[in-house]
Amino acid sequence: MHDIINRLRNKKADEGFTLIELLVVVVIIGVLVAIAVPVYLNYRKGAADKSAQSDVRGAVSAIEQYYTDNGNAYPAPTTPIKSIASSFSLKDGSTTAGASQGGWVTLSDKTKMTYILAGGTPAGQSYTVCAKNDGGSGKLYVYDSSKGGSVQALANGNLDTCAATTP
Repeated sequence: MHDIINRLRNKKADEGFTLIELLVVVVIIGVLVAIAVPVYLNYRKGAADKSAQSDVRGAVSAIEQYYTDNGNAYPAPTTPIKSIASSFSLKDGSTTAGASQGGWVTLSDKTKMTYILAGGTPAGQSYTVCAKNDGGSGKLYVYDSSKGGSVQALANGNLDTCAATTP
């Protein structure tokens, strides 16, 4: 028994890593982290931008559904028009789910939206929906019903003046 223990004690010369080997591993990990972190942050900004763009598309669908269900009239926005930071009802601007009948617009986390209804006869009315996500790159996503088409991205836009900055 003592012979086995003595043999095990004598084999300790091969244990461990050298300081150079540990430093090389730390440098490699540091390089990988330096590459990965900025890429990850850009993906997060891109995801936040896509979230705002998707919210605009969802709002357009809800507004058009409201138009069809309510005698070809667009919902009147709450006054004064300002950016909305939580999900809301098109009928009365309520932010409490189920509080009113009417189209419900769901907003993602950190997304703010503005809905502006242009004047004119009910048949000639148009609207503009703008959204921006605070976690994104700062792009403003705009949909103008008078022009139709897809949601446009503006590099630097302001929610309060989204009607003036419509592309």
